[in-house]
Amino acid sequence: MLTIAALNEVPSVRHAFFSRNGGVSEGLFTSLNCGYGSGDDKAHVSENRQRAMARIELEGERLVTAYQVHSPDVVEVTTPWAREDAPKADAMVTRQRGVALGILTADCVPVLLADPEAGVVGAAHAGWKGAIDGVLEATVAAMAVLGADPARILAGIGPAISQRSYEVGPEFPRPFLEQDPRNADFFCPGKREGHSHFDLKGYVARRLGGAGLAAIQTLPCDTCAEDSRFFSYRRACHRQEPDYGRGLSAIYLEP
Repeated sequence: MLTIAALNEVPSVRHAFFSRNGGVSEGLFTSLNCGYGSGDDKAHVSENRQRAMARIELEGERLVTAYQVHSPDVVEVTTPWAREDAPKADAMVTRQRGVALGILTADCVPVLLADPEAGVVGAAHAGWKGAIDGVLEATVAAMAVLGADPARILAGIGPAISQRSYEVGPEFPRPFLEQDPRNADFFCPGKREGHSHFDLKGYVARRLGGAGLAAIQTLPCDTCAEDSRFFSYRRACHRQEPDYGRGLSAIYLEP
């Protein structure tokens, strides 16, 4: 379990970026797989989510996760929903205490946010598509609707694929460069002709910085390279594995 220093300083907020360790799942999903969207035994996933929440002193039933679709869509959480009722969205915000917002990732960037003065927290799933389409700014805007001030928001960027592991094809950089030529900062030459390596976490950090947040901190983890610590979609593809687990990141306001 990993945490961000800035969020640790807030007494009313609990958060964690969980590794793949400490659960009951087996095989490709060993061991703390928290994603119902995987082919894992659903009973194992439920137990893993319970165990994760216990580590941050909350009942598992108080954890909510969305049906993530790589969109810029944000939903406000007022009460926990049933798994089958999860909305299609890639970010959540709340001012309800004792409700944990959970993000599931396996290379994409989990972002946890809090305005401790307003008593508002948010969580976003930022793959490249959601990030370029504005999911981060949409999350900050949704928090502001609930009373948050971007100038007070603290953000933590959790475990995700690093630039060295994220090779992309010749067509990939185009929309980023069309959006802003300065986005060339996030690309470096790849080993293969015409390919690049993309710094997704750096891009996410810049987008958050553009929203005027008080603090942004990034964990220096590479989900693809750190097999024993994290799940990774890209690593599973490289190995031609049929499925992969999902790691959990969560944040809540203490009751």
